[in-house]
Amino acid sequence: MRIETTRHRGCVVLRARGVLDHAGRAAFSTHVRAEWDRSPGTVLVFDLGELLFYDSSAVGVLAVALQRMRVAGGGRLVLVRPTGHLLDVLRRTGLLAYVEVRDSVAEILAELNLPEPREPQDRFRYGRQP
Repeated sequence: MRIETTRHRGCVVLRARGVLDHAGRAAFSTHVRAEWDRSPGTVLVFDLGELLFYDSSAVGVLAVALQRMRVAGGGRLVLVRPTGHLLDVLRRTGLLAYVEVRDSVAEILAELNLPEPREPQDRFRYGRQP
């Protein structure tokens, strides 16, 4: 799994690529937690369009992020290009009502009046690369 992070004023874009399985969940959760701790109340944007495979761990990472937002009393979680299967799972678990869905990172950045995506500030790799 590979995670690229791009920070904007009030918004963090996390782009996940490759395989998000149980083994990578802890690393991804730690990464998300670090970004939230850096800027609580922020908009977390998960660009998931390049995930080749994910299991229930993806839902777990999203649930933990939503719980942190609830405890902090603010923030937004936006999913970019999620698969139909992930949307279905989120709908069945009741989590879809708490996330926003967009077709592109540029779309949410425009809504927030932020510039187009820059080069990622951080790149993180975990496990085998596809």
